[in-house]
Amino acid sequence: MSPPSATTIENNGSSDKKPTVIATHEPGLNEHDAKVKMPTFPGPPKFNDPYKERVYLKGRLAAAFRIFGKYGFDEGVAGHITLRDPVDPTTFWVNPFGVAFSLMKASDLILVNEDGKIIDGGPVRLLNSAAYMIHSAIHQARPDVIAAAHSHSIYGRSFCSLGRTLDTITQDSCAFHDDHVLYSSFNGIVLGEEEGRNIATCLGSKKAALLQNHGLLTVGGTIEEAVFWFVSLERCCHAQLMADAAAASRGGKTVKIADEDATFTYQTIGTPKAGWFSAKPMFDAIHKETGGEYLE
Repeated sequence: MSPPSATTIENNGSSDKKPTVIATHEPGLNEHDAKVKMPTFPGPPKFNDPYKERVYLKGRLAAAFRIFGKYGFDEGVAGHITLRDPVDPTTFWVNPFGVAFSLMKASDLILVNEDGKIIDGGPVRLLNSAAYMIHSAIHQARPDVIAAAHSHSIYGRSFCSLGRTLDTITQDSCAFHDDHVLYSSFNGIVLGEEEGRNIATCLGSKKAALLQNHGLLTVGGTIEEAVFWFVSLERCCHAQLMADAAAASRGGKTVKIADEDATFTYQTIGTPKAGWFSAKPMFDAIHKETGGEYLE
């Protein structure tokens, strides 16, 4: 049995002294033990040559589409993920309209400028107008955003019909605590610049938006981060839909995580580096499953 670390215990099992130093979010844990850190985990690779970085990131973007296809985040021709080009940051790479996510290759991707013109890319040079309107506005408004993801996933679009933000009811949802917004408007398919700007303005500095009657939108400083936030947000929507239904059937409500605890947890699982690292297994798995075909 481990000895008590911050209290003195009498023979009768009672404490005659209060803890002098405790970790505020872990009852009974002393400050020294609380300072034990998780092992340092890796981060995204660094490049000195933007052209080499472009090649690498296009491969990651193609892998991202394979992941979306694997998880069923494709619906006909709907959905898009964009990547800010490291050579010319005023442009971005995106999927060509009508090419299956599950078949996407790096050579299929198309490069689009601020005017919505395709200036480079694969054999299918069709641009989803909604992708341009939404993503162009976000990339222009948010220099920190390298990638943005949007698709019509089933639980995301179901939750987005409720006209509300997520409750913080699970550890995973803490990653979105005070870091997502509701875009409470629906004006049909986004084909106008004003609608794209409105979405970007509503998103502000947050990592995610629930587009009412539409679907989920996530952004990140890396492709991996944007993809993981999307996958996680979709699952958080699924969890809350089930939890709300179960609670209501018993005449009750879900238990919410306290703001202080949610904020504390966010600092571990809601950071950009946490998003990148959490996505790594998905990208490793898709590489193994496809034999790296997406890199072609």
